[in-house]
Amino acid sequence: MEDADEIPTIVLAPMAGGPSTVALAAAVCEAGGLGFLASGYLGAAKMAAQVEEMRAVTARPFGVNVFLVRETEVDEGALAAYLASIQPDAQVLGVEVGAARFDDDDFDAKLDVLLASPVAVVSFTFGCPEASQMRALHDVGTRVWVTVTSVAEARIAVDAGADAVIAQGASAGGHRASFFDDGGDGALDTDELVTALTKEVDVPVIAAGGIADATDVSRLRELGARAVQVGTAFLLADEAGTNAVHRAAVASRGETGWTRAFSGRTARGIVNDFMREHPDAPIAYPQVHHATAPLRAAARAAGDPGRTNLWAGTRHEFARAMPARAIVQLLLRSSLAAE
Repeated sequence: MEDADEIPTIVLAPMAGGPSTVALAAAVCEAGGLGFLASGYLGAAKMAAQVEEMRAVTARPFGVNVFLVRETEVDEGALAAYLASIQPDAQVLGVEVGAARFDDDDFDAKLDVLLASPVAVVSFTFGCPEASQMRALHDVGTRVWVTVTSVAEARIAVDAGADAVIAQGASAGGHRASFFDDGGDGALDTDELVTALTKEVDVPVIAAGGIADATDVSRLRELGARAVQVGTAFLLADEAGTNAVHRAAVASRGETGWTRAFSGRTARGIVNDFMREHPDAPIAYPQVHHATAPLRAAARAAGDPGRTNLWAGTRHEFARAMPARAIVQLLLRSSLAAE
Protein backbone atom coordinates (compact mmCIF):
# COMPACT_ATOMS: atom_id res chain seq x y z
CA MET A 1 0.00 0.00 0.00
CA GLU A 2 2.65 2.48 -1.01
CA ASP A 3 0.25 4.70 -2.94
CA ALA A 4 -3.46 5.45 -3.16
CA ASP A 5 -3.90 3.14 -6.16
CA GLU A 6 -3.22 0.17 -3.90
CA ILE A 7 -6.31 0.61 -1.72
CA PRO A 8 -8.08 -2.78 -1.81
CA THR A 9 -11.64 -2.73 -3.11
CA ILE A 10 -13.05 -4.17 0.13
CA VAL A 11 -12.28 -2.41 3.41
CA LEU A 12 -13.60 -3.85 6.65
CA ALA A 13 -15.47 -1.20 8.63
CA PRO A 14 -14.27 -0.91 12.23
CA MET A 15 -17.17 -1.99 14.48
CA ALA A 16 -16.38 -1.02 18.04
CA GLY A 17 -17.95 -2.62 21.06
CA GLY A 18 -17.50 -6.28 20.19
CA PRO A 19 -18.05 -7.21 16.51
CA SER A 20 -14.54 -6.21 15.41
CA THR A 21 -11.93 -8.81 16.33
CA VAL A 22 -8.37 -9.56 15.38
CA ALA A 23 -9.58 -12.75 13.72
CA LEU A 24 -12.10 -10.87 11.56
CA ALA A 25 -9.66 -8.14 10.51
CA ALA A 26 -6.97 -10.70 9.70
CA ALA A 27 -9.36 -12.85 7.68
CA VAL A 28 -10.37 -9.86 5.55
CA CYS A 29 -6.69 -9.01 5.00
CA GLU A 30 -5.88 -12.57 3.99
CA ALA A 31 -8.81 -12.52 1.55
CA GLY A 32 -7.29 -9.51 -0.24
CA GLY A 33 -9.16 -6.76 1.54
CA LEU A 34 -8.02 -4.25 4.14
CA GLY A 35 -8.91 -5.31 7.64
CA PHE A 36 -9.42 -2.71 10.36
CA LEU A 37 -9.16 -2.97 14.11
CA ALA A 38 -11.67 -0.87 16.05
CA SER A 39 -9.99 0.86 18.98
CA GLY A 40 -13.18 2.59 20.13
CA TYR A 41 -13.94 1.88 23.82
CA LEU A 42 -10.56 0.17 24.26
CA GLY A 43 -7.73 1.62 26.27
CA ALA A 44 -4.44 2.31 24.50
CA ALA A 45 -2.82 -0.78 26.04
CA LYS A 46 -5.57 -3.08 24.75
CA MET A 47 -5.35 -1.48 21.32
CA ALA A 48 -1.58 -1.99 21.29
CA ALA A 49 -2.04 -5.66 22.21
CA GLN A 50 -4.46 -6.15 19.33
CA VAL A 51 -2.02 -4.52 16.91
CA GLU A 52 0.65 -6.99 17.98
CA GLU A 53 -1.81 -9.89 17.69
CA MET A 54 -2.57 -8.80 14.13
CA ARG A 55 1.11 -8.77 13.24
CA ALA A 56 1.41 -12.31 14.59
CA VAL A 57 -1.36 -13.68 12.36
CA THR A 58 -0.99 -11.74 9.10
CA ALA A 59 1.84 -10.08 7.22
CA ARG A 60 -0.60 -8.05 5.15
CA PRO A 61 -1.25 -4.32 5.69
CA PHE A 62 -4.09 -3.42 8.06
CA GLY A 63 -5.62 -0.37 9.64
CA VAL A 64 -6.69 0.92 13.04
CA ASN A 65 -9.67 3.19 13.64
CA VAL A 66 -9.58 5.83 16.38
CA PHE A 67 -12.45 7.84 17.84
CA LEU A 68 -11.77 11.57 18.00
CA VAL A 69 -14.01 12.70 20.85
CA ARG A 70 -14.02 16.35 21.86
CA GLU A 71 -15.79 17.65 24.93
CA THR A 72 -18.78 19.81 24.07
CA GLU A 73 -21.39 21.64 26.10
CA VAL A 74 -24.09 19.34 27.48
CA ASP A 75 -27.54 20.34 28.72
CA GLU A 76 -27.11 19.02 32.25
CA GLY A 77 -30.80 19.37 33.03
CA ALA A 78 -31.79 17.33 30.00
CA LEU A 79 -29.14 14.75 30.82
CA ALA A 80 -30.36 14.41 34.41
CA ALA A 81 -33.94 14.00 33.22
CA TYR A 82 -32.86 11.32 30.78
CA LEU A 83 -30.95 9.39 33.42
CA ALA A 84 -34.08 9.42 35.58
CA SER A 85 -36.17 8.19 32.66
CA ILE A 86 -34.06 5.06 32.21
CA GLN A 87 -34.08 4.10 35.87
CA PRO A 88 -37.09 1.77 35.42
CA ASP A 89 -35.21 -0.11 32.69
CA ALA A 90 -32.23 -0.50 35.00
CA GLN A 91 -34.48 -1.83 37.76
CA VAL A 92 -36.03 -4.42 35.44
CA LEU A 93 -32.53 -5.59 34.50
CA GLY A 94 -31.30 -5.56 38.10
CA VAL A 95 -28.51 -3.04 37.60
CA GLU A 96 -27.68 0.58 38.39
CA VAL A 97 -27.47 3.33 35.79
CA GLY A 98 -23.79 4.02 35.08
CA ALA A 99 -21.95 7.24 35.82
CA ALA A 100 -22.58 9.76 33.02
CA ARG A 101 -18.98 10.85 32.55
CA PHE A 102 -16.87 12.34 29.77
CA ASP A 103 -13.66 10.81 28.48
CA ASP A 104 -11.77 11.21 25.21
CA ASP A 105 -11.40 7.45 24.59
CA ASP A 106 -7.69 7.59 25.48
CA PHE A 107 -6.98 9.53 22.28
CA ASP A 108 -3.49 10.90 23.03
CA ALA A 109 -2.21 7.59 24.35
CA LYS A 110 -3.54 5.75 21.30
CA LEU A 111 -1.89 8.21 18.97
CA ASP A 112 1.40 7.71 20.83
CA VAL A 113 1.11 3.94 20.33
CA LEU A 114 0.40 4.31 16.62
CA LEU A 115 3.38 6.62 16.17
CA ALA A 116 5.68 4.23 18.01
CA SER A 117 4.29 1.12 16.31
CA PRO A 118 3.02 2.28 12.90
CA VAL A 119 0.33 0.53 10.89
CA ALA A 120 -0.55 0.98 7.23
CA VAL A 121 -3.62 3.16 7.78
CA VAL A 122 -5.17 5.04 10.68
CA SER A 123 -8.73 6.23 10.22
CA PHE A 124 -10.56 8.71 12.41
CA THR A 125 -14.23 8.87 13.33
CA PHE A 126 -16.24 11.77 14.85
CA GLY A 127 -13.80 14.44 13.76
CA CYS A 128 -10.65 15.43 11.96
CA PRO A 129 -7.24 15.34 13.65
CA GLU A 130 -4.99 18.35 13.56
CA ALA A 131 -2.69 18.80 10.59
CA SER A 132 0.32 18.32 12.86
CA GLN A 133 -1.04 14.96 14.01
CA MET A 134 -1.54 13.88 10.41
CA ARG A 135 2.00 14.94 9.57
CA ALA A 136 3.34 12.91 12.47
CA LEU A 137 1.54 9.82 11.19
CA HIS A 138 2.77 10.49 7.66
CA ASP A 139 6.32 10.76 8.99
CA VAL A 140 6.17 7.17 10.26
CA GLY A 141 4.73 5.89 6.98
CA THR A 142 1.05 5.74 7.92
CA ARG A 143 -1.73 6.88 5.64
CA VAL A 144 -4.55 8.86 7.24
CA TRP A 145 -8.22 8.45 6.37
CA VAL A 146 -11.03 10.55 7.83
CA THR A 147 -14.69 9.50 7.98
CA VAL A 148 -16.98 12.24 6.70
CA THR A 149 -20.70 12.76 6.17
CA SER A 150 -20.69 15.90 4.03
CA VAL A 151 -18.71 17.85 1.47
CA ALA A 152 -17.84 20.47 4.11
CA GLU A 153 -16.32 17.83 6.39
CA ALA A 154 -14.39 16.32 3.49
CA ARG A 155 -12.86 19.68 2.64
CA ILE A 156 -11.73 20.12 6.24
CA ALA A 157 -10.14 16.66 6.20
CA VAL A 158 -8.35 17.18 2.89
CA ASP A 159 -7.12 20.62 3.92
CA ALA A 160 -5.63 19.06 7.05
CA GLY A 161 -3.77 16.47 4.98
CA ALA A 162 -6.03 13.40 4.77
CA ASP A 163 -4.93 10.81 2.22
CA ALA A 164 -8.50 9.59 1.66
CA VAL A 165 -12.01 10.23 2.95
CA ILE A 166 -14.57 7.63 3.94
CA ALA A 167 -17.98 8.77 2.68
CA GLN A 168 -20.46 7.54 5.30
CA GLY A 169 -23.97 7.62 3.88
CA ALA A 170 -27.21 7.79 5.84
CA SER A 171 -27.85 4.05 5.45
CA ALA A 172 -24.73 3.05 7.40
CA GLY A 173 -25.14 1.18 10.65
CA GLY A 174 -23.76 2.39 13.94
CA HIS A 175 -22.81 5.93 14.88
CA ARG A 176 -22.98 8.84 12.49
CA ALA A 177 -19.44 10.12 12.05
CA SER A 178 -20.42 13.77 11.62
CA PHE A 179 -17.97 16.33 13.00
CA PHE A 180 -20.46 18.91 14.23
CA ASP A 181 -24.15 18.28 13.49
CA ASP A 182 -25.35 15.30 15.51
CA GLY A 183 -28.51 14.51 13.62
CA GLY A 184 -29.91 13.00 10.50
CA ASP A 185 -31.67 15.96 8.91
CA GLY A 186 -30.42 16.44 5.39
CA ALA A 187 -28.10 13.41 5.55
CA LEU A 188 -27.07 12.21 2.11
CA ASP A 189 -27.32 8.58 1.09
CA THR A 190 -24.11 6.87 0.07
CA ASP A 191 -24.58 7.27 -3.68
CA GLU A 192 -25.27 11.00 -3.38
CA LEU A 193 -22.36 11.58 -1.02
CA VAL A 194 -19.88 9.65 -3.16
CA THR A 195 -21.01 11.50 -6.27
CA ALA A 196 -20.62 14.86 -4.53
CA LEU A 197 -17.24 14.09 -2.99
CA THR A 198 -15.63 12.77 -6.16
CA LYS A 199 -16.36 16.15 -7.73
CA GLU A 200 -15.14 18.20 -4.78
CA VAL A 201 -11.98 16.55 -3.40
CA ASP A 202 -8.84 15.26 -5.07
CA VAL A 203 -8.19 12.30 -2.77
CA PRO A 204 -9.64 8.78 -3.01
CA VAL A 205 -13.22 8.42 -1.77
CA ILE A 206 -14.16 5.22 0.06
CA ALA A 207 -17.91 4.55 0.11
CA ALA A 208 -19.65 3.36 3.28
CA GLY A 209 -23.26 2.61 4.05
CA GLY A 210 -25.89 0.23 2.70
CA ILE A 211 -23.41 -2.05 0.92
CA ALA A 212 -24.78 -5.58 0.93
CA ASP A 213 -23.60 -7.28 -2.23
CA ALA A 214 -21.36 -7.13 -5.28
CA THR A 215 -23.89 -5.09 -7.23
CA ASP A 216 -23.59 -2.31 -4.63
CA VAL A 217 -19.80 -2.48 -4.84
CA SER A 218 -19.82 -2.18 -8.63
CA ARG A 219 -22.33 0.69 -8.62
CA LEU A 220 -20.36 2.72 -6.12
CA ARG A 221 -17.12 2.18 -7.98
CA GLU A 222 -18.83 3.36 -11.17
CA LEU A 223 -19.86 6.50 -9.27
CA GLY A 224 -16.22 7.17 -8.48
CA ALA A 225 -15.51 5.40 -5.20
CA ARG A 226 -12.00 3.95 -5.07
CA ALA A 227 -13.13 1.31 -2.58
CA VAL A 228 -15.99 0.42 -0.25
CA GLN A 229 -15.96 0.11 3.52
CA VAL A 230 -18.34 -2.62 4.67
CA GLY A 231 -19.47 -3.37 8.20
CA THR A 232 -22.98 -4.80 8.53
CA ALA A 233 -22.31 -7.51 5.91
CA PHE A 234 -19.62 -8.88 8.26
CA LEU A 235 -21.68 -8.85 11.48
CA LEU A 236 -22.59 -12.53 11.05
CA ALA A 237 -19.13 -13.61 9.90
CA ASP A 238 -17.72 -16.63 11.73
CA GLU A 239 -14.82 -14.51 12.98
CA ALA A 240 -16.92 -11.56 14.18
CA GLY A 241 -17.41 -10.96 17.89
CA THR A 242 -21.08 -10.03 17.44
CA ASN A 243 -23.03 -11.23 20.47
CA ALA A 244 -25.89 -13.73 20.17
CA VAL A 245 -28.68 -11.18 20.70
CA HIS A 246 -27.23 -8.88 18.05
CA ARG A 247 -26.70 -11.77 15.61
CA ALA A 248 -30.32 -12.85 15.87
CA ALA A 249 -31.54 -9.30 15.28
CA VAL A 250 -29.29 -8.79 12.24
CA ALA A 251 -30.62 -12.00 10.71
CA SER A 252 -34.19 -10.71 11.11
CA ARG A 253 -36.10 -8.30 8.90
CA GLY A 254 -36.35 -5.64 11.59
CA GLU A 255 -36.60 -2.00 10.56
CA THR A 256 -33.69 0.29 11.35
CA GLY A 257 -33.80 3.83 12.62
CA TRP A 258 -31.67 6.55 14.16
CA THR A 259 -31.44 6.97 17.90
CA ARG A 260 -29.45 8.69 20.65
CA ALA A 261 -31.03 6.55 23.35
CA PHE A 262 -28.04 4.30 23.96
CA SER A 263 -25.10 6.66 23.61
CA GLY A 264 -26.17 10.29 23.41
CA ARG A 265 -25.01 10.41 19.80
CA THR A 266 -27.03 9.62 16.68
CA ALA A 267 -26.59 6.03 15.51
CA ARG A 268 -28.51 3.62 13.28
CA GLY A 269 -29.74 0.38 14.74
CA ILE A 270 -32.57 -2.12 14.52
CA VAL A 271 -35.57 -0.51 16.20
CA ASN A 272 -36.45 -2.01 19.59
CA ASP A 273 -38.41 -1.11 22.71
CA PHE A 274 -35.68 1.03 24.27
CA MET A 275 -35.43 3.17 21.15
CA ARG A 276 -39.21 3.58 20.98
CA GLU A 277 -39.57 4.41 24.68
CA HIS A 278 -36.69 6.94 24.77
CA PRO A 279 -36.97 9.05 21.61
CA ASP A 280 -35.74 12.26 23.24
CA ALA A 281 -32.30 11.34 24.50
CA PRO A 282 -30.10 14.44 24.73
CA ILE A 283 -26.93 15.08 22.77
CA ALA A 284 -24.43 13.92 25.39
CA TYR A 285 -21.72 11.58 24.13
CA PRO A 286 -20.09 9.65 25.70
CA GLN A 287 -21.98 10.48 28.89
CA VAL A 288 -25.11 8.58 27.87
CA HIS A 289 -22.99 5.74 26.50
CA HIS A 290 -21.42 5.23 29.93
CA ALA A 291 -24.78 5.60 31.68
CA THR A 292 -26.46 2.89 29.63
CA ALA A 293 -23.47 0.51 29.54
CA PRO A 294 -24.65 -1.58 32.54
CA LEU A 295 -28.15 -1.83 31.06
CA ARG A 296 -26.88 -2.96 27.68
CA ALA A 297 -24.56 -5.54 29.19
CA ALA A 298 -27.31 -6.95 31.41
CA ALA A 299 -29.75 -7.10 28.49
CA ARG A 300 -27.25 -9.01 26.37
CA ALA A 301 -26.57 -11.44 29.21
CA ALA A 302 -30.31 -12.00 29.66
CA GLY A 303 -30.92 -12.48 25.95
CA ASP A 304 -33.14 -9.38 25.90
CA PRO A 305 -33.08 -7.67 22.48
CA GLY A 306 -35.35 -4.88 23.68
CA ARG A 307 -32.86 -3.04 25.86
CA THR A 308 -29.52 -3.27 24.09
CA ASN A 309 -28.13 -1.53 21.03
CA LEU A 310 -28.47 -3.49 17.80
CA TRP A 311 -26.37 -1.41 15.44
CA ALA A 312 -26.94 -2.30 11.79
CA GLY A 313 -27.27 -0.70 8.39
CA THR A 314 -30.48 -0.52 6.40
CA ARG A 315 -29.79 -3.73 4.46
CA HIS A 316 -28.79 -5.91 7.41
CA GLU A 317 -31.14 -8.74 6.43
CA PHE A 318 -28.76 -9.58 3.56
CA ALA A 319 -25.88 -10.36 5.94
CA ARG A 320 -24.79 -13.99 5.79
CA ALA A 321 -23.35 -16.33 8.41
CA MET A 322 -20.16 -17.61 6.78
CA PRO A 323 -16.40 -17.15 6.95
CA ALA A 324 -15.17 -13.62 6.29
CA ARG A 325 -13.17 -14.80 3.27
CA ALA A 326 -16.37 -15.98 1.60
CA ILE A 327 -18.08 -12.65 2.31
CA VAL A 328 -15.19 -10.77 0.67
CA GLN A 329 -15.44 -13.04 -2.36
CA LEU A 330 -19.19 -12.46 -2.66
CA LEU A 331 -18.74 -8.70 -2.45
CA LEU A 332 -16.10 -8.81 -5.16
CA ARG A 333 -17.79 -11.21 -7.54
CA SER A 334 -19.43 -8.87 -10.06
CA SER A 335 -16.86 -6.07 -9.69
CA LEU A 336 -14.04 -8.43 -10.57
CA ALA A 337 -15.97 -9.84 -13.52
CA ALA A 338 -16.40 -6.33 -14.89
CA GLU A 339 -12.65 -5.59 -14.92
